[in-house]
Amino acid sequence: MKVAVEKQPGSISKLQIELPADEVAKEWDAIANSFARFAKIPGYRPGKAPRAVIDKRFRKEIQDELTKKLVSRSYHEAVEQEQLRVASLTNIEEIEFGEDKSMRFRATVVTAPEFELPDYKNIPVQLPDGKVSNAEVEAAIERLRDQSADFVDVPERALQMGDFAVLDFEGSIESKPISEIAPQASKNLHGGQKFWLQVAAENFLPKFCEQLIELKPGETRLVIVNFPDEFPVKELAGKKADYAVTLREIKEKVLPAIDDALAAKLAPGKTLAELRQLIEHDLEHAKEHDAERAKEAQIVKYLHEQIQFELPQALLQNETRRALAELV
Repeated sequence: MKVAVEKQPGSISKLQIELPADEVAKEWDAIANSFARFAKIPGYRPGKAPRAVIDKRFRKEIQDELTKKLVSRSYHEAVEQEQLRVASLTNIEEIEFGEDKSMRFRATVVTAPEFELPDYKNIPVQLPDGKVSNAEVEAAIERLRDQSADFVDVPERALQMGDFAVLDFEGSIESKPISEIAPQASKNLHGGQKFWLQVAAENFLPKFCEQLIELKPGETRLVIVNFPDEFPVKELAGKKADYAVTLREIKEKVLPAIDDALAAKLAPGKTLAELRQLIEHDLEHAKEHDAERAKEAQIVKYLHEQIQFELPQALLQNETRRALAELV
């Protein structure tokens, strides 16, 4: 296979690729024989038509099959042969077959920009501290403890800050359900059944939780929500909504003790001391991973600042089209 490479400005390379006649003829014969076995040609029994007749009758079809079979393969072989760093293939054109059954075509590619690397053996890198502190281990245990909490009924008092409320509620604006006003909005803005809500200032909707204080199980209360003008759901922005809220249950979050029982629940067969060791080991691995990512980011930043080259316009155009296609 002969390959001629013509380099042009903007990291464009044009490849003239020519396949030898013997290689093309071998594939041509295989395809022509396939046509000959099944072709129905007047005056000849199936499979008995002379090859010259087959070649003439199905010349275009044979060439189309050859194009599918040989162009992609020979293009990739040419790129490898010439050691081109191709960023994208922009065009295949001028596919021609010679009388001797040779084949040639042109390929236009965008190659990666060429540049010289600066000294990269002593790139300054600052890595985060990889040591795991006792405070980090304890914080991890606290998170696991929080995830293992139980929720117990609080039947004998009214709702207060910090509780978890189980609610039925439905929102409306001027007596029209929010589900009809803003059907595409989150279902939690419409209302819900057996909805769990941690009662905390500024949680959920504006001033919603504050208006639930002292509510008792079984009671219903009208909660008024004033959506701000900049609220992301445009149908609700700047509107006043009424929520009819019925309190089903009050739940209190109860954290387990930090002991061997908790450790066994989180890591069966492990004591609290062994759990701490496992957590410390996991945190060390996480910090090692973070350090590698930080090192890589700093090296890339350094090289980016030291190397100057112009991105190929064809590559920029391709990326622009791809980004636009994703948007629409």
